[in-house]
Amino acid sequence: MLKAVIEGRTYEAVAAEFGITRTAVERRVKGIAARLSKEVGVEGLSEGGTAFVRRLRHKRDAILFALERFEPQPRCGERSCRVVSAEEIAQAVHRIRGRSAHPARDIALLYMLFATGARPLEIARLELRDYLNADGSVRRESELRADATITGKSRPVFFASSKLDDALSTYLRVRAECGHGIGNPSLFRGLDPDSRLFLTATGEGFQITPYGEPGQHRFLCRPILETYRKLFRYADVAGATALSVRHTVVARLYDRGADEEQVGLVLGISDRSAVRELFPRSRATMASLVDELI
Repeated sequence: MLKAVIEGRTYEAVAAEFGITRTAVERRVKGIAARLSKEVGVEGLSEGGTAFVRRLRHKRDAILFALERFEPQPRCGERSCRVVSAEEIAQAVHRIRGRSAHPARDIALLYMLFATGARPLEIARLELRDYLNADGSVRRESELRADATITGKSRPVFFASSKLDDALSTYLRVRAECGHGIGNPSLFRGLDPDSRLFLTATGEGFQITPYGEPGQHRFLCRPILETYRKLFRYADVAGATALSVRHTVVARLYDRGADEEQVGLVLGISDRSAVRELFPRSRATMASLVDELI
């Protein structure tokens, strides 16, 4: 990513290639540049100067030289690397059920994160028809529409969790009882297929607003971010965030034998190297690998 940016490509172009947000690219590029400046040294570039992309491009050759000498060390204790256990998820659900004012919806929201690895904004954009077939059955292999994804490119989404099934079944029943998003009684469990899958307490979709410069296609859903912040607070699981949930999803996919391409397909990251960079696979120590080989 850093190489692409200092070669002249925009943050938006790099984000589209790697299948992540522009903000994530900018943070990563500036973070790596700052580490290069601090840990290796970049001739003519101070650590403070890494905040300006023009200066990074001006010092392109010095940065490339520093990259060749850079041996990154893992950063321990980062909250984003937190992997949540199955026992902790069960405890979180129990606490949310007792503390939330809307437990049926909120438990389904929590399970949706862990079952799909989708981002909160993408979950806010899900529609009922993305999850259900007309006969009311679950679309096990569905599609996250291009207008729902962060990257603007459609990708598969798999609703293959019995826990998510049970939670959403309860929530959709509560929705129907409240009269939120009602449709044809004989189709889609009596709900409007074009309505959002998750609604606010008033029966509306979570509000999504554009931000940034005109034409950048950057959007923010503050209400669902605030809802998830409350859920993690209710859950009382140390270090749990939407990002740590994605790390948890990746860790379980790796444990089941998934490669970087398959992980990228689930998370919406098209470049395998980006998956390796953002979600590195943990490696066993040499001592554990050679211990008692025979």
